[in-house]
Amino acid sequence: MQIQWLGQSCFKIQTKNNGEEITIVTDPYDGDDIGLKPLKLQADIVTVSHDHSDHNNLDAIKNDSFIISTPGEYETKGVFIYGFPAYHDNKEGKEKGNITIFKINAENISLAHLSDLGHDLNDELLDKIGNIDILFLPIGGTFTIDAKKAAEVVSAIEPRIVIPMHYKIPNLKVKLNSIDDFLKESGLPSEKMDKLKITKKDLPQEETKIIILNP
Repeated sequence: MQIQWLGQSCFKIQTKNNGEEITIVTDPYDGDDIGLKPLKLQADIVTVSHDHSDHNNLDAIKNDSFIISTPGEYETKGVFIYGFPAYHDNKEGKEKGNITIFKINAENISLAHLSDLGHDLNDELLDKIGNIDILFLPIGGTFTIDAKKAAEVVSAIEPRIVIPMHYKIPNLKVKLNSIDDFLKESGLPSEKMDKLKITKKDLPQEETKIIILNP
């Protein structure tokens, strides 16, 4: 499996099933709206966690794809995806609306994309999410949980790898915090790289590791 971060909450995940290469894209953004380079992608599967322009730009996808934008259970090309309802704020969506958390199972690796999570995870939601190998986690505050809350989410889920997202990067016009506060709050070891290439056997076993992907 190979994972690339394109900025905000958008990831390109390349996986295989029975020799077939499958591309998954999460939350494609409108680059003009947020100051990032416009996306031009091809994907077999696209997840859209909520209806904001930095998460739902399906025009960036240049081919027919299997689109998932609501909670539920899905299977295509041997990839299993589960969507769980959650909130963009800590007032049950009354301020910023609803989101969908997606859990993706591929190559015997479980990934969770927490979208623009704005609240603590209760026991019911934690049970639904279950065991996670790779966690895509918003950390930038303002529109989502901040660094302190994000560190608490890591402690609750206990993934093998955390990949931060939705934080301040060059050219981004959205006002978000940098990654520094999260690294300090979590106290976990971290490593920077352009792309993550990983198999099930390569996952850290002793403690959670933060992988900082260059957008």
